[in-house]
Amino acid sequence: MEHICQNIKKIKERIPEHITLVAVSKTKPASDILKAYQCGQRHFGENKVQELVDKQNQLPKDIKWHMIGHLQRNKVKYIADFVYLIHGVDNLKLIKEINKQAGKHQKKINLLLEIKIAQETTKFGMDQNLSDEIITKYLNGDFPNVNIVGLMGMASHSTNQEQIANEFNGLSQLFKKYQKQIPEFRYLSMGMSGDYPIAIANGSNLIRVGSAIFGARNYQI
Repeated sequence: MEHICQNIKKIKERIPEHITLVAVSKTKPASDILKAYQCGQRHFGENKVQELVDKQNQLPKDIKWHMIGHLQRNKVKYIADFVYLIHGVDNLKLIKEINKQAGKHQKKINLLLEIKIAQETTKFGMDQNLSDEIITKYLNGDFPNVNIVGLMGMASHSTNQEQIANEFNGLSQLFKKYQKQIPEFRYLSMGMSGDYPIAIANGSNLIRVGSAIFGARNYQI
């Protein structure tokens, strides 16, 4: 527990107070999440629905759960009643499904549009033409059970810090554009363990940090 608390404290000492720290707990046991919780951490991120559901059932109910992985439409129903924020929304069909499932629970679900800013073809995300279309539909009231509260993006996996900064800056400019149109726009989710200082320097106010808190992941689990 001590090293998890120390890691969280170190990160929070390095970042401005307005930054939301999401502890990425994927592949980590519920016991590790509870340790972080006992140190005051409340925002946790998972990238697989089943793992998220299992942990939500085991852990304190005031945890704010973030779905940060690629979300399939047929799995939205499993998290609709409790998820705090869905990050990786990268297509119109997924938004429609989130809107549908939120309606069944008579609530609004918060989500981020994932914009593709990296050069790798393996990275998910929509282009600006699609995000413009979605924002227009949202402002027209097409998704009454959804709150689009910001943008999310992942930079290229690169040692070129200038490239990473440029990618983050581009997303930051798009965020500012939409923020003028949508009052509830508040989250710019950029930055992970390896690049969050660059992301913050370019406007990020929500960072997703896993290994720098919990240590290396065991993908054999």
